[in-house]
Amino acid sequence: MPTRLETLFANRFVQRVLHKTFFAAALGLGALWGAAQAVWPDDRAPPETSAWEWPSQWEGSALRPLALGPVEQRFARQFPGAIARMTDGARVLVLRHVTAPTRMLHPAEDCYRALGYGIAAARLEHDAHARLWRCFTATREGGVPLRVCERTTDAQGQAFTDTSAWYWAALRGQSTGPWLAVTTATPTAARGLL
Repeated sequence: MPTRLETLFANRFVQRVLHKTFFAAALGLGALWGAAQAVWPDDRAPPETSAWEWPSQWEGSALRPLALGPVEQRFARQFPGAIARMTDGARVLVLRHVTAPTRMLHPAEDCYRALGYGIAAARLEHDAHARLWRCFTATREGGVPLRVCERTTDAQGQAFTDTSAWYWAALRGQSTGPWLAVTTATPTAARGLL
């Protein structure tokens, strides 16, 4: 005589429910794994970027390299591409050469908030060359307010002011790399450079 459990599992309905539940769980775990890899990539070195040359000028002004801080250096080791900090004497530029779609390219607002800045006046703006940028004012107690602007361009010149829109376009093949993400930080007070 079959046991109650054997009878239960012999029921085709129960088999289908268990099969679908197992399939859904496996699919969910796969999606979680993919998301985790996008946020926390493995320890492999990022793709080769030695052929990339950083610009030597920005809007007619010579650029001078600045050192990355220890946190930026650790972040750059996992970043798919390369990161540089530069100054033209009036502002600081963070340049990111991106070789693959990645969630490691964060919106500047998120980075500044994480550093303790308050964010205000976020909006889209055109610069003197009619390029569209996402800009905001970042302030921190006792510090000089900064006007921060960012944009990402792809290999065909298509520009993105929203990091999430860039990521999904790149992931779907609607934007091809390599990409250059530029963030500028300009002091709004009449004091010296950062």
